[in-house]
Amino acid sequence: MIAQTILLGMLGPWQIVLIVVVVLLLFGGKKIPELMRGLGSGIKEFKDASKEDEKIEEGKESKS
Repeated sequence: MIAQTILLGMLGPWQIVLIVVVVLLLFGGKKIPELMRGLGSGIKEFKDASKEDEKIEEGKESKS
């Protein structure tokens, strides 16, 4: 948590612009929406799996 705060505290507006420009140059404008879609679906699957695990654990605890 502290490392994230330090990292985000060090990023200024020019650094963010530079990162965006580098990403655009590496992947191109057409590829970025596909990458974001894939990232979004991966996050959704992770959330669904974690909710499913919580339900399984709750079922085990209630049976004990």
